[in-house]
Amino acid sequence: MTEIELPDPEELEEVKAKAFTRRVALTTAVFAVLLAITSLGGNNAMKEMLLAQQQATDQWAFYQAKAIRQHFYHNEKTRLELDLLERGEAMKPEIKKQLQDRLHRLTQEEARYDGEKQEIGAEAKKLEHERDINRSKDPYFDYAEVLLQIAIVMASIAILSGSGPIYVFAIVAACLGSLLSINGFLLLVNLPFLH
Repeated sequence: MTEIELPDPEELEEVKAKAFTRRVALTTAVFAVLLAITSLGGNNAMKEMLLAQQQATDQWAFYQAKAIRQHFYHNEKTRLELDLLERGEAMKPEIKKQLQDRLHRLTQEEARYDGEKQEIGAEAKKLEHERDINRSKDPYFDYAEVLLQIAIVMASIAILSGSGPIYVFAIVAACLGSLLSINGFLLLVNLPFLH
């Protein structure tokens, strides 16, 4: 009869522990990749928010400059209209014609600045909307990063302690962090407590 060698229980425990450690280590690496992607998304959202804010501010300054010019032409036009009303009958026809031509040009300039101002205002509002979208994304990335960092720490503790429940906690934290990260990229759900 051949002898069957039974495995040593200590060796079985060691193999089991190595398998658990390997599994936890691999999922920890996945958590780290998710954390890197989330961090990149958060940094990009913040940069885009700041850039859109700066561009919107520039557009509003440009809008204000156009409004000042429009106001200048409006005042000049009003002054000229009053001059024509006050002295129009007493003016020589050629002078009156020149003033009326000038009044027409001032009216055109005022209208041109008003149109340009409206376009600039629309562009500024578009940039503010872009800023607001990126501002909405940022908290999701922040909380996702925290949860993924917690998942990595808890997975490390699970390796050291060999604890399955701690490993499950790490997976749950990573899943929640991943969901928040996806929502940061896509804004599928609005969670009011994160704003």
